[in-house]
Parts: sequence; structure tokens; C-alpha cells
Amino acid sequence: MNEGPERLRLFVAVDVPPGVLEQLDATIAPERSTIPTARWAPVANQHITLKFLGSVDASSLPDISAACESVATARRSGEIRVTGMGAFPSPRRARVIWAGIEDEERILTDIASGLDEAFAPLGFAPEKRAFTPHLTLARLKSPADARAFLDRVSFVSSPIPVTDFHLYRSHLSPKGARYEAIDAYVLGGATR
Repeated sequence: MNEGPERLRLFVAVDVPPGVLEQLDATIAPERSTIPTARWAPVANQHITLKFLGSVDASSLPDISAACESVATARRSGEIRVTGMGAFPSPRRARVIWAGIEDEERILTDIASGLDEAFAPLGFAPEKRAFTPHLTLARLKSPADARAFLDRVSFVSSPIPVTDFHLYRSHLSPKGARYEAIDAYVLGGATR
């Protein structure tokens, strides 16, 4: 019986250094109990998603990789920082708790826009919402009031260099998601 082509669940993201993520995790840990229904993301699963591709045919991987490479080559490196906390859609009815990303040089915004353009000819629809760089810290099955948590937690990282981004594969299981880096793309055409 032919099962058809292999499908991969893919997304493109920028990594935040583990030390920054661990500091952030230590900062929020004492306040997690203020949102008892939250499912907190493991530090290893936190990243800044630039483009979610979803389930794609494995045979399209070379084209996806080429699109990522073209975007990386045409974009510059720079710095960001993790700062501020918030909730989608609102603090009063939170479904997602996030840490904000300060992107004054618009590096991440420029990369995300470039990815939208590069992936459009491959059949991936551009994002409808404006790009908002963030780290997803927790998800909630039903809306909850996160205002107490947000009022008590404050975090600002030191500057974080952004020199590359990654294509990730998501492996889903009942124990949660595991992310596998497939490839890295260096900004500005630099080589590793």
C-alpha cells in the first residue's frame, strides 16, 4: 500500500541564546502559579518564528531551502533584545503568553517580509496579520486573565546578535512538540 509522499511540518525561526532563555525562565518561574491553566513551553522549544509553513511534501525541501538562502543572502545581521511581556489576544482573555522582541533595526521584520515574498511562488500564502516578533512562553486551552502575571514580571535582555535563521521540522507527539533544525542560513551571504 502506497502511503504517498513524506510530509514535513516546517517553520523558519531565529534562535535566542540559551543563556537568555534560561534567565527569562528564572524570572517568570515564581509567577507561573498566577495562571494555573497555562501550559508553559520548555526553554528548548522557544524561538522567534518568522514563517510557519505547515505540513509540506518532503520533495519541496530543496525549493524551500533555496528560498531561505536567497532571503538570508539579501538581508543584513543586527541586534535585537527580549523585552516586555504580553498576551494574545488580550491580557484579560489570554490564550498565549509571550515575551516581546525589540527589533529597532527591523531586522526580523525585514526577514519575515522577505520570506513571505520568497515563499509565495512556492504556493505559501503571505501572512495576513502584521509580523509581531515574540517568544511564545505559554498556551492556554481556554482564555484566562493574565493581568496579575504580566504586572509582576519584567524582563529586559542584553542585546542579542542576529546573524542567521533556521529551517525547523516539528515532530508532534502526545508528550509535546520536538523541534529539529534542518538547516541554518547566514545573513548577508557570510559562510560558516
